[in-house]
Amino acid sequence: MRLLKILILITALVYCNQQSIANVNVADIFSDNMVLQRNQKVKVWGSAEPGEKLTLSFNGQRHKAKADRTGEWSVTLAPMTAGGPFNMSINGKNEVLLQNILIGDVWVCSGQSNMQWPVSKSNNAEKEILNADYPEIRLYTVPKQLNNVPEEKLGSASWQVCTPESVTDFSAVGYFFGRDLQSEIDVPIGLISSNWGGTCVETWTSKESIVKLPKYEGFAERIDNFNAEEIEERNRNTLRGIIGELPEEEKGLEKQWMKPESDRASWGTINLPTYWEDAGYKQLDGIVWFSYDFRLENDDIHPKVFLNLGRISNSDITWVNGQKVGGIEWGSDTERFYTIPEQLLEVGQNNITIRVDNRWGKGGFASGSENFFLKLGKNIIQLSGEWNFKVDKVYDKFKASPNEVPSLLYNAMINPLIPFGIKGVIWYQGENNTPRAKEYAVTFPNMIRNWRENWQQGDFPFLFVQLANFTKPQATPGNSNWAELRESQLKTLSVKNTGMAVTIDIGEADDIHPTNKQEVGKRLMLSALNVAYGKDIVYSGPIYKSMVVKEGKALVSFDHIGSGLMVKSKHGYVNEFEVAGKDGTFHWAKAEIDGDKVVVWSDRVEDPIAVRFGWSNNPAELNLYNKEGLPASPFRTDDWKGVTDSKSFDD
Repeated sequence: MRLLKILILITALVYCNQQSIANVNVADIFSDNMVLQRNQKVKVWGSAEPGEKLTLSFNGQRHKAKADRTGEWSVTLAPMTAGGPFNMSINGKNEVLLQNILIGDVWVCSGQSNMQWPVSKSNNAEKEILNADYPEIRLYTVPKQLNNVPEEKLGSASWQVCTPESVTDFSAVGYFFGRDLQSEIDVPIGLISSNWGGTCVETWTSKESIVKLPKYEGFAERIDNFNAEEIEERNRNTLRGIIGELPEEEKGLEKQWMKPESDRASWGTINLPTYWEDAGYKQLDGIVWFSYDFRLENDDIHPKVFLNLGRISNSDITWVNGQKVGGIEWGSDTERFYTIPEQLLEVGQNNITIRVDNRWGKGGFASGSENFFLKLGKNIIQLSGEWNFKVDKVYDKFKASPNEVPSLLYNAMINPLIPFGIKGVIWYQGENNTPRAKEYAVTFPNMIRNWRENWQQGDFPFLFVQLANFTKPQATPGNSNWAELRESQLKTLSVKNTGMAVTIDIGEADDIHPTNKQEVGKRLMLSALNVAYGKDIVYSGPIYKSMVVKEGKALVSFDHIGSGLMVKSKHGYVNEFEVAGKDGTFHWAKAEIDGDKVVVWSDRVEDPIAVRFGWSNNPAELNLYNKEGLPASPFRTDDWKGVTDSKSFDD
C-alpha cells in the first residue's frame, strides 16, 4: 500500500507539472490593473506548450497566435486611444483572464535610493498617503534580483491600483511625478518602479553594451564568471578575517554590557565618530556596542546636561552610568540629542555606552565631531576620540552586491520588462558614480542608448534628476566630484529627447536622501510636458550658454531664462560664482544680473578666463533662478583637470 501511495503521488506530480507546462501563461509584467501604452503598437507575450494555438481578445481586437518550439508566443495589439477599464482574455487549452486594464501612458521609474525612496519617508507623508486615492494611476514594483545573464522572469509582483495602502512603500519621486502628470494630461498613468539603492550606472547596462566602451572591453569574461554564492562566501570570510568568529546570537543586553563595571578588557578600540565601514570593518551589518569613560571634576557638575551624538545608523540605545538616557529605532536621519537626568553624573569616573543596531547601509556614527559632545551648562566636553567597541551580533547579509560587475540589474530588473510598451523613463541615479564622475559622461548616455536600442520603441523620452546639494558647504573654491557628476549629467542633455530636473536647491547638507520628493516629481513632470508631450512651457531653470570677457568682467549668457533671470536675495547679488585667471586659481566672485546676462568679477582676478557656478558638493547659497522659480544648473566654462579624470570602475 505504501508503494502504491508513492506511485500515485509521483503520477500526480508529473501530471501537475505537465499541466503547468501546457498552461497558457503571460509574462510577469502583465496582470490585473495594468496600464497598456496608448497610441502605439503593444506587444503581449507569454508561454504555452510548444505548438499550442491560442486567441487573445482585448478592447474589440482579436488576435491568434501559436507557441513556437520553445513554447513562446506573442501578439501585437494595434494602437489604441486612452480609456478603460477593459478585460483581456487569452484562450488556449486553458483561459487567462486579466481584468481592470487601462490604456494610457506608462513610465519606468528607475535608479538608486533617491528614486527608491518611499512616499512614507517623504515630506508630509501622512497627508500624502491619506490623499493617494487615484484609480487611474497604477503602480508596479519590480522585485529586487540580480543575474549575470538576461532574465525573463520578474518574480512575484503585480500591478496595483493607486490607493493609500499601495502607495505607502512606492517610489515617492515616481508617484509625485505620475500624480502631477495625470492631473495635467488627464489620461491613465502606469508607473513601473525598478530601483536598487546604492547602485552604479554600469550595473543597469547590458553586457553587450558596456563592453564596447573604453576600459570595459575585458569585462565580458568577468560578467560570465560572476558567481553569487562564491562572492557571498568571500564576503563572509572577509569579515571573519577582521573580527574572528561571527556571533549569531546577541548577548550584550542579557549580560548588561551597559553597566560601568562591565569587563571590557577583550573589547577593541575605534576612533569615533565614524561609520565602522570607514574604519575598516567592511561587510558588517549587525549590533555593535561602544563604550567611553571620562572623568569629571567638582566644577564640571551642572544640573543641565545634554548628550549630543549626531546621527546614528540605524538604531541606538544609549546609557550613561548604566542608566538609559535615550534611544531611537530606525532613525538614521535623526539627530541624537539626549537630556541627562540630574544627579546621574558623578565627580570622578563616568561612562557612556551605546548599542547600535545597523541593518542597511553603513553602520555607526554619521555626523562630524562638532555634533559629538557632552554639554554641562556652558561647558563642552568633546567625545571625539578612542572608544571601546565590541561586535555583539552579525546579520547574515553577505550576498553579492549588484555593483560587483556590470549588467547584473539590467539583466534581472530591466530585461524582463522589454518590450512592454512605455511612454518613457524617469531616472534618479548618480551618487554611486561620483568617484568616476568624468566617465559618467560616457557611461550614462551609453545606458540610455542601450535601453532605447533594446526596447525598440524609438528614442523615447528619458528624463533624469541632476544630483541635489549634499554635505557641508565648503568655505573656499575647490574641486568637487559631485560637481563633476552634475556636469556629466548636464552634458547628457545633448542626447536626443532627454530632459533634466535641477535639484541643486532642495538637497540637505547632512542627508543624501532629501525628503522633498514632491518638488523633484514636479520638476520631472515639467520636463515631461515639454520633451514627451510637446507643450511650449518653461520646464527648466537657466542653463549655461556662453561667456565673453569685457574690461575684466565676465558676461555669462543662459538658455531657458523663461520670462527673465531672478536672484533670490534681498541684496541683489548672485551667489556661488567664482572666477580664475591664467594661474588657474579660483576666487569667490561678485555677480549681478544685467538684463538676460549675469556679470561676474573679482577684485583679485584682473583678467578672468574661467568662470564656475555652484561648483561644489553643496553650493548652499545658490540663488540664481528664472522668474518661473526654477534654479540654474551648476556649470564651469573651463575644461581643466578634475578630481575624477581617468577614474574607472576598478578604481
